[in-house]
Amino acid sequence: MPADPTSKTYDGLNSAYAYFNDRLFFGQLPACLITIQRKNRTFGYFAGDRFGTADDQEITDEIALNPTHFAQRSTEQTLSTLVHEMVHLWQHHFGKPSRSAYHNKQWAGKMKEVGLIPSSTGEPGGKETGQKVSHYIADEGPFRTACAEFTDLGHTLPYVERWTDQASRRKKAASKTKYTCAKCNFNVWAKPDAHVVCGDCNQRMMPDEPSSDDA
Repeated sequence: MPADPTSKTYDGLNSAYAYFNDRLFFGQLPACLITIQRKNRTFGYFAGDRFGTADDQEITDEIALNPTHFAQRSTEQTLSTLVHEMVHLWQHHFGKPSRSAYHNKQWAGKMKEVGLIPSSTGEPGGKETGQKVSHYIADEGPFRTACAEFTDLGHTLPYVERWTDQASRRKKAASKTKYTCAKCNFNVWAKPDAHVVCGDCNQRMMPDEPSSDDA
């Protein structure tokens, strides 16, 4: 009898966490609670000390991944979100995090150390620090190498979401989109295909996209 979907999903995520903990963090990260959560406009988030046993004898952190994006992203991209949040967990326990959800220089340095390049746009040239920062994967970096070895062992995400809401997608495409200046974080709303420039910074404002983020 095949394993049940819940076990296959969470066993796979636990295996990925353990593997990257060993390869990229020298096994120093404590265990955490990995959850599947739909949080709007994020690929995932980290929440330190969010869960505990009823008697308060054990406290644990949460790393959440958003299943809405599993089908549209590669396994490597989804696992890079897991490692992005693992860097937040590392900083929570061994570094000096800034205010909630802020990505500081220490966090950015650790990201680059494990092979993920922080970027507010998710592409080269974006800001490495700030309230909302995603990343892109370094070519031939530690993460890419470790992830290739992990998937070569046969590991993958066993289930991806099949449901789509075409009416909702059409409505969203016709609605206004939030644009953010990567330099000063000023926001405006315009149509999805608009060309928007920040008057203060003289910089093109990019439409908000789902990203790795914190609760």
